[in-house]
Amino acid sequence: MTASLRLVVFDWDGTLVDSAGAIVTAMGEAFAAHRYPAPDPAAVRRIIGLALETAVARLLPAERAGAAPAIAASYRQAYAAARARPDDVESVVIDGAVAELDRLAAQGYLCAVATGKSRRGIARALERTGLRGRFVAWRTADDAPGKPHPGMLEQVMAEVGIEPAATVVVGDTTFDIEMARNAGAGAIGVAWGYHPPADLAAAGAARVIDRFDQLSMSVEGVLTVR
Repeated sequence: MTASLRLVVFDWDGTLVDSAGAIVTAMGEAFAAHRYPAPDPAAVRRIIGLALETAVARLLPAERAGAAPAIAASYRQAYAAARARPDDVESVVIDGAVAELDRLAAQGYLCAVATGKSRRGIARALERTGLRGRFVAWRTADDAPGKPHPGMLEQVMAEVGIEPAATVVVGDTTFDIEMARNAGAGAIGVAWGYHPPADLAAAGAARVIDRFDQLSMSVEGVLTVR
């Protein structure tokens, strides 16, 4: 491990980009394709960040959980179709994110992504948002068990060569915070995402920030305490 390096690992949906609208719409279309009522949008927002089949299963009644793989496949089709439309509005990068990524890089931090999206999905999102070059690594639910399992984060740390004590996860859901804790890394919650700030703090976030321009100072504070 390289002790002098420091790593910030970001969640994608809800943390770096606002993609809830597209996800809620695609999930409704997927459920309708299998003659299930569309899930409540608030419920969909609560499961953003989980591996897709796990997320779908949580939205289904327990006795219907066996339908999750088929609905997940329909979701992938609906989401891909939306992305291919000429009038598609790609996930909107959260205000201040790009400036803060640049600030972290200038301060010597390495940045990476750990997301519940597929490899194909995050590759497309990185290209469309123009953020690919700002991350040294990324891992998805295709590469390891979904959050809050620490596998994705552990793979990123191993690839970059940085230990948990020099790593901070930034995320908007309790799944992100629990993943960080399960890997022995620090965690910062963001208040603009899909889980309430109180839940992020209860899950173990060392800090919860309200704006992106609070991030670099918060990361330094978390690593100093650790």
